[in-house]
Amino acid sequence: MGIYLNPTDNNFRMARRSRIYVDKSALLGYLNSVFQTEDRFVCVSRPRRFGKSMAANMVAAYYTRTADAKKLFDGLKIADDLNFAAHANQYDVIALNMQDFLSRTKTISDMLTLLQKKLLRELLQAYPDCDYFDRTSFFDVLNDIYAQERIPFVVVIDEWDCVFREYRNRKDWQKEYLDFLRAWLKDKPYIGLAYMTGILPIKKYGTHSALNMFWEFSMTNPRELAPYVGFTEDEVRLLCQKYSRDFDECKAWYDGYRFPHTAAVYNPRSVVAAMTSGIFDTYWNQTETFEALKMYIEMNYDGLHEAVIALMAGEHHHISTANFMNDMTTFKSADDVLTLLVHLGYLGYDFEEKAVFVPNREILLEYASATGDDNWGEVATAVRESRALLSATLAKDEESVAKGIENVHLETSHLTYNDENALSYTVSLAYYSARQQYTIVRELPAGKGFADLVFIPRKKYANQPALLVELKWNHSADTAIRQIKKKQYCKALEGFSGKVLLVGISYNKETKAHSCKIEEWEQR
Repeated sequence: MGIYLNPTDNNFRMARRSRIYVDKSALLGYLNSVFQTEDRFVCVSRPRRFGKSMAANMVAAYYTRTADAKKLFDGLKIADDLNFAAHANQYDVIALNMQDFLSRTKTISDMLTLLQKKLLRELLQAYPDCDYFDRTSFFDVLNDIYAQERIPFVVVIDEWDCVFREYRNRKDWQKEYLDFLRAWLKDKPYIGLAYMTGILPIKKYGTHSALNMFWEFSMTNPRELAPYVGFTEDEVRLLCQKYSRDFDECKAWYDGYRFPHTAAVYNPRSVVAAMTSGIFDTYWNQTETFEALKMYIEMNYDGLHEAVIALMAGEHHHISTANFMNDMTTFKSADDVLTLLVHLGYLGYDFEEKAVFVPNREILLEYASATGDDNWGEVATAVRESRALLSATLAKDEESVAKGIENVHLETSHLTYNDENALSYTVSLAYYSARQQYTIVRELPAGKGFADLVFIPRKKYANQPALLVELKWNHSADTAIRQIKKKQYCKALEGFSGKVLLVGISYNKETKAHSCKIEEWEQR
């Protein structure tokens, strides 16, 4: 047992002893299925604090020859897998956190030299009797051990992308690092499994990758590993029951990441903090300031500013992820920046729709912080005045509501504003603060059509009236109210009983004026 070769399983034991441990051991079933196949190279990229290191420690603890997996995984899902015993504790594991080596050296060459020296020392200690061609060559020693012992190596690399995050502009260092990984791993028979995890997918050079043997499981397409990205809805529901927490409140704060065949994925760090503290708040952002987000959304790319405003208003924005170079500096378009924000966890991604969105309230607050200065005057103004707008709406102050929305429109006048869909951007942004009290749904099926905006009170604010908002471009606010009634939009509130405010908002293209009509309805 060494520090890097067949390390102790203490890290995974600590995870299991934690107050909250969610069983993700079924991930090992997938890794067993690709062991010693062409698909044995797995790169998993996730945002910070999404359980990457815990998973890496679990993989190492399961495969290493020096642990007791039968005892360690007792009661977990993988223990019932038919192939559990066939792979448990059968291999030599090399487990590395690349950040540890990077932090101790000043250049990438020094880092890779230190890494090889450390590993060579432990390999030679573990296998002193092998016949080595060159005891000073890391690659030759690995080849010689496997040729004589026939025990595959499992390589587990955590923080694999730290070089790209800390030395963003050192393309030469990045290339040297990738070339080392390729020489170590690619086409090597001694590799039974290589499992890498980090925030970024594998770096591309032009249309190629130095590590093209890896299968990528990223935030844009996690494929079969989607259930292991974060906490699933069923897992969060069970935690809320165990800790007597409000599930609906938890969903509003931390849900929102979406993948094919995995409908709802929650931010694990934040859920754990909310369960143990009993307080729903912003926890994920405590690991990094909003300055990281601010730096990217203020980049000077056509359409980026407008896209951020639309996203904050609750819109989905279509992007192409194909040209993203998987680093933090090579941007050619707004789409590249938005793709990076998906990988960083600041945006959700709908794979089928090919669109990004702000996933939940916690992340929305990050955007509010990052846009709170003069560079984002229109957003800062809308956020600042949105509480007053909601109060005016609840007070049925039609004139103040029309004026408040008009002010936001003037602030965002550089946006396209020529139809009801564009008008909805303005209205959604104007009601920013309402998201604290309401679940806001656009185009909700209702009666004989779709209600433009429906504000459903969250459980904590059940005494508030619901709002049905109908938008009209070049038609009167009265027309909007008549449409709500004629098409029976109140059916969108099935299951809700109590006061409903019917809100009609219109915009006159000729006069550039907004108007508002508010009526009260009793939903039974």
